[in-house]
Amino acid sequence: MRDKRDRFVELAQARVTKAAQTIRLIGNLANPHNYAYTEEDAQKILAALDGEMKLLKAKFQTALSKRAKDGFKLD
Repeated sequence: MRDKRDRFVELAQARVTKAAQTIRLIGNLANPHNYAYTEEDAQKILAALDGEMKLLKAKFQTALSKRAKDGFKLD
């Protein structure tokens, strides 16, 4: 049975790689030779991605701060 760390590393690498690739694909939409979009469209995309990043950061920060408050433990 894999431990939690091994599962985390495996999933994190796969998911972050996939997310980075998807973000690059979204970036391709910025090419005005291939697509027509407004400044408002671009701002909505950036705001949506910013919002998701803020939620992601908050989840990790909450988990890490909770761990620190739990005090000393020997695993």
